[in-house]
Amino acid sequence: MAGALSGIKVVDLSRVLAGPWASQLLADLGAEVIKIEKPGSGDDTRQWAPPSLPDGRAAYFLCTNRGKRSLTVDIAQPAGQEIVRKLVADADVVLENYKVGGLRKYGLDYDSLKAVNPRLVYCSITGFGQTGPYASLAGYDYIVQGMSGLMSITGPADGEPHKVGVAVSDLFTGLYAANAVQAALIARERTGAGQHIDMALFDCSLAMLANVASNWLVGHNVPPRLGNAHANIVPYQVFAASDGHFILACGNDKQFAEVCRLVGQAQWARDPRYATNPQRVAHRVQLVPLLAQAFRHHGRDYWLSALDKAGVPCGPINNVAEAFADPQAQARQMQLDMRDDAGRQVPLVGCPIKLSGTPVEYNLAPPELGEHTEQILRALGYVDSDIVALRNNGTV
Repeated sequence: MAGALSGIKVVDLSRVLAGPWASQLLADLGAEVIKIEKPGSGDDTRQWAPPSLPDGRAAYFLCTNRGKRSLTVDIAQPAGQEIVRKLVADADVVLENYKVGGLRKYGLDYDSLKAVNPRLVYCSITGFGQTGPYASLAGYDYIVQGMSGLMSITGPADGEPHKVGVAVSDLFTGLYAANAVQAALIARERTGAGQHIDMALFDCSLAMLANVASNWLVGHNVPPRLGNAHANIVPYQVFAASDGHFILACGNDKQFAEVCRLVGQAQWARDPRYATNPQRVAHRVQLVPLLAQAFRHHGRDYWLSALDKAGVPCGPINNVAEAFADPQAQARQMQLDMRDDAGRQVPLVGCPIKLSGTPVEYNLAPPELGEHTEQILRALGYVDSDIVALRNNGTV
């Protein structure tokens, strides 16, 4: 069955995470994705190891390059630029994450390629966007997490700011970029024209502050760092049982009354300081220690069972191995084992999108560097002697 984006051709000039995350999602949805890599070294993440597969492909590279064919091209050479232009002539999408203006000297910027293909959707991903005082700066997830305010609200209340455990600014941007590309493709159906998409890690990270950003815009109080607590809901955090930790996500007054009953303190639900969520937020300093003391009287599994039976949202804190072993993860097929063209097994995380009519298909394992170079060049009309010449001069 053809995927939802079957027939869409993507030329992917991006590297590392944000761009490849977007193009992998487009590939999962059925698009043809050709990954352009530098001869000899390829995407930086190929060397971000250990761990690696026995053949040397780094786990980091594997996580974001499923469904793509790898073409090695030196875009600094005119012959390499010509290869890219030939690919773009009938492509639908170009993804790139070079510095602002970085591809202009190669004739691979939006204006140059638009002249080749007016229907082209061209998505540029940078740290700070194509405009503004920081446009020329390189974008790094870690730095953007700090600059966007995300780190200021992450970590223990009385400790230093923390980054999130994965590169979420990159990942947010990749997801926004994939949405933007699909929106531009739909718009093209109406207008017949492509367009330039300007995506910035900084913008996306600000947008993903969600309610915390809204709290500041409305209340004008700088949001504090609350550790595992919630800015707008109490009790909604991690608590320690007698033998481990668990998450309590108590979202309304009825659920809070059930919590009070379970800990043997039903009167707390009638106390004016705690009866409603706004009052609990205002008096969290008084309430949370009382709950913390009560939860220490039994083990984690006791509380998870009791809270679940009472209809109060709660959950364990799994490590990654436990998360993948969870029956729900297995039922949802979130661990994927693919085989590459050489028959080698490649373990991957499955795509979370479940489409009933055009389901995600996994057709290509993450490629070896340049694995599809000759195949793609032949499809563009290059003959064996051309390919030999391109290899000899280092173009591919």
